[in-house]
Amino acid sequence: MGMPEETRVDGRDARWTQHREQRRRELIDAAVRAIRSHGAAVGMDEIAAEAGTSKTVIYRHLGDRMGLYLAVCESVDNRILGDVQKVLSEVDAVGTTTGATPFAGHARALIEAVIDSYLRQVERDPEVYRFVVRRPTLNVSPEQDPVAGISDTIAQVLAPIFADALRAAGQDTTAARIWAHGLIGFVRESADRWLADPDRPPREVVVRHLAAFASVGLTGVLGIDPGEDPATSREA
Repeated sequence: MGMPEETRVDGRDARWTQHREQRRRELIDAAVRAIRSHGAAVGMDEIAAEAGTSKTVIYRHLGDRMGLYLAVCESVDNRILGDVQKVLSEVDAVGTTTGATPFAGHARALIEAVIDSYLRQVERDPEVYRFVVRRPTLNVSPEQDPVAGISDTIAQVLAPIFADALRAAGQDTTAARIWAHGLIGFVRESADRWLADPDRPPREVVVRHLAAFASVGLTGVLGIDPGEDPATSREA
């Protein structure tokens, strides 16, 4: 007996959906390469040329320029989240081997790792970063702003860590999300200014200064030692 017609159709639909998703990812990757080559003001013609296709195909899979913008934001969002989770897991591994929680034992290391992860993305892909933060006029609510969404993604990773530290110190955890968003806003504004500075200092220097400022504030509230400044230990 043959397979029921509806099963065969569903199979074809699944393959077609998979094909469209794959094609969409390919077009987003091409858009990112075009942004890197031509800058944040890249045009659809340049993106189509990079993808080896027509603008019509791009519009079909991504929509208009706004659709393209949102797709690139989603890609950047996923990349930043992956990097942040990676550096946090590395700090967590250090904390585990020393018998300490990631924050209480390694507050400075954790904050420095997160800041460095963000600035590394900015330094690695400055034009892609400019493309994202110089967003077009959006007819959406603040909650749907893709740049705010990227901040929310990182905050969702940081807030539980801050909450654990507050809980361990016997304090209310309400501040955890406030701290998480505050740290992201602090770093993002600093990153924007750093990127625009033609005489900007090396990333490592900026990370060290930002981490010193942030860690003293956070650990001061918690009443724990933020840890030795790596720069000080190197100079000793």
